[in-house]
Amino acid sequence: MAENHSTPPVTMATPTSAELLQAQAQLWCHAFGYLKSMALQSAIRLGIPTAIHRCSGAASMAELHDAPPVVPPSKRPCLSRLMKLLVAMGVFREDKAGTSVFSLTPVSRLLVEEEEEVIGGGQRTCLSPFAVMATSPFHFAASQRLPEWLEMNDDAAAAAAAETPFMAAHGEGLHGYLGRDSEFGEAMGADSRFVAGIVVRECGEAVFAGVTSLVDVGGGDGTTAKAIAKAFPHVRCSVLELPQVVESVVVDGTVEFLAGDMMEFIPPVDVVLLKFVLHNWSDEDCVRILERSKEAISTRKQKGKVIIIDTVVGSASKQTLEAQLLMDLCMMVLTTGEERDEEKWHRLFLKAGFSQYKISPILGCRSLIEVYP
Repeated sequence: MAENHSTPPVTMATPTSAELLQAQAQLWCHAFGYLKSMALQSAIRLGIPTAIHRCSGAASMAELHDAPPVVPPSKRPCLSRLMKLLVAMGVFREDKAGTSVFSLTPVSRLLVEEEEEVIGGGQRTCLSPFAVMATSPFHFAASQRLPEWLEMNDDAAAAAAAETPFMAAHGEGLHGYLGRDSEFGEAMGADSRFVAGIVVRECGEAVFAGVTSLVDVGGGDGTTAKAIAKAFPHVRCSVLELPQVVESVVVDGTVEFLAGDMMEFIPPVDVVLLKFVLHNWSDEDCVRILERSKEAISTRKQKGKVIIIDTVVGSASKQTLEAQLLMDLCMMVLTTGEERDEEKWHRLFLKAGFSQYKISPILGCRSLIEVYP
């Protein structure tokens, strides 16, 4: 008779009452997590970070009541309750004496709408437009379609009608909607200014050494290209965008704008910059974009490189990893793309014909990747 070598089932210890109650508290935090987003959006729309900044960095509740837009007397207790949650979230800090005096944290400092709040290259650091966009009802409605989208059949008709939860919710893809949404462009511009300032300040000399020309593929209004051109005048910077985007751009002569499709052609340069681009696309589309990029840098006498600014999932920090995974789910809701770990990036580079790459995890949730033919 043959012996049974099957693995015995793992039995979990029965949780104690204390553990169950702690688990319930954790469940509340997850189930009501959307209220954190709404509390953050409320603080931004009420201008609370800027109001505290204008009070020399510390404001009493009375000062917040009087800051425009003025909160009516009947709602003032509600504002106090909102601030308690935002303090618990780490958005603001409350005086330890419990005197209801609030100050900024690094998180809320990123939400201050003041011209003098700058980082690297004279660029504003305000990320309020990005946070408001990310918490908009339009995006929230798309995320609510995720459960039913996961259950949809794989037949061609269903796939075409609802390629993403965003399409299932709104009847069109994200890119079609964005063409009419000026707030999205403002949000992406704010994020680009923030990252461009850090790249220029922290690693610009090494990354752009010997570079004479660069094209920012899908670079929108040229925010990043302009920051690079200002910091490194020897680099001729251009932006490749779709014709309808180029037509709406205000040209100031700092960079050149080129109308075209990155899937078809990228002009010859020393450096192709793909910033927050590839996570929007499927593996197949990414390989096609990378192939066009390789063609662009291989036509130079001295072969150049592709610089990718995007997420490389995997971090020693629990908070950073959670942020990366949340953004990955966001990509699942909005696009056909994803946030990738190093193994997935490596496979894309090999398929596109590249031989080596270097990852520099210098941008928090995102990394700077230099890819070579």
